[in-house]
Amino acid sequence: MKLTKLLEGLSYECLQGTIDKEINNVVNDSRKVSEDDLFICIAGAVSDGHNFAKEVVNKGASVLLVEREVEVDEGVTVIQVENTRYAMALISASYFGHPDRKLKTIGVTGTKGKTTTTYMIRSMLEAAGHKVGVIGTIEVVIGEEHIPVNNTTPESYDIHRFFDRMVKEGCDAVVMEVSSQGLKLDRTAGIQFDYGLFTNLSPDHIGPNEHESFEEYLYCKSLLFKQCIQGIANRDDEHYEEITKDALCPVETFGLHENADLRASEIELTRKTDYLGVDFKMSGLLDYEVHVGVPGSFSVYNALGAIAVVRHFGVEEETVNQVLSNLKVKGRVQIVPTGSDYTLIIDYAHNAVALESILKTLRAYQPPRLVCMFGCGGNRAKSRRFEMGEVSGKMADFTVITSDNPRYEEPQAIIDDIITGIEKTDGEYMEIIDRKEAIAYCMTNARPGDIVVLAGKGHETYQEIKGNKYHMNEEEIVLELLGAEE
Repeated sequence: MKLTKLLEGLSYECLQGTIDKEINNVVNDSRKVSEDDLFICIAGAVSDGHNFAKEVVNKGASVLLVEREVEVDEGVTVIQVENTRYAMALISASYFGHPDRKLKTIGVTGTKGKTTTTYMIRSMLEAAGHKVGVIGTIEVVIGEEHIPVNNTTPESYDIHRFFDRMVKEGCDAVVMEVSSQGLKLDRTAGIQFDYGLFTNLSPDHIGPNEHESFEEYLYCKSLLFKQCIQGIANRDDEHYEEITKDALCPVETFGLHENADLRASEIELTRKTDYLGVDFKMSGLLDYEVHVGVPGSFSVYNALGAIAVVRHFGVEEETVNQVLSNLKVKGRVQIVPTGSDYTLIIDYAHNAVALESILKTLRAYQPPRLVCMFGCGGNRAKSRRFEMGEVSGKMADFTVITSDNPRYEEPQAIIDDIITGIEKTDGEYMEIIDRKEAIAYCMTNARPGDIVVLAGKGHETYQEIKGNKYHMNEEEIVLELLGAEE
């Protein structure tokens, strides 16, 4: 592809060489450079691509995109821009032929509910006859292929590479989780989403390598409404006004608020042994009853947000209820049938806010006993351990403290920190370091009517210990233990 074509729409200065060149590939990883590539120098948190300029030229890179001057041979073209991350997003879109313009694009942002809402949207659209790709926390889905991911929102090059594959697979829509980091680091720059959905906002991802403050976190979330055609927002969220005040698109709303465009009322919790759900009446832009097979009031918001999106695709009431009443999202309030008279749930809640939310949700179903099993990750803030211990001690009837991803810490040291938090409460607890043994204990000792939640790992299929990742899938463990009981 011609370099001039890739640079269209960018403000740049050619420091040396010529822009009349043919480019083989666009790369930002020095290990992947080959002949006649365009190498984009990204100044990251760990390393700076500018420091690899000479190395990538020796490997064959013929063009460098930089933010500052670098010393390389005269025959190499050096293009300077103000922000190489932003430039990479636009160049990547151009390199793949702007695949985002060939898809109906749906971006979902917020602190909680992104994954569940994303899968609600995808499932309803597919049931209505669309073919939908997914980019999210759990995976990227392209047709029948499921690709594990490391970031909620991948780098811009990967986003457009996935979009391109989705187009070639016959997808007509894509729904993706848009993280605050993805917005902050311009990973979605240049994409005009057809629909942008805001779920909710609470303090999270505040720290040295994420956001300096809650204000910055909020601002980054609000950026989605500056790059979409139609905004959709949770009217009940306390930060609704701040999130939407600078929106460059019309914004529809959903919630319980009397002024919401899509409103829920007459909310009723429903329970069977292997089913926790919620029913509600919907009015406003649409008027019918909705049945959701995922528990809690937050499921009302997730469902409303998802319905607000698929309404624009003409998805009918029957399809909405058929999908939502049977919805299962891996690791997100995922009920695993046990054949016994208690309810077993796997959930990704891995901080105090999320744990409090799931326990409060399950407590509303009034089980005779609420049992919570969880651990905390190693090499992370100790405050999270104290907070999660205190939350479980206050809200669960019984807590089993176990190991999560200890990384380079000793599991017992992490458990001791959790105990410091739980002992501020009157909550009963026990500790079992081995997570599989802890799961087995919870299942063996469950009583009729109990709700047992295995928290923290959710969709993850590994346990990280001393730099190594070992296979561990909680759903598989539960099914294995059930098989052993037969």
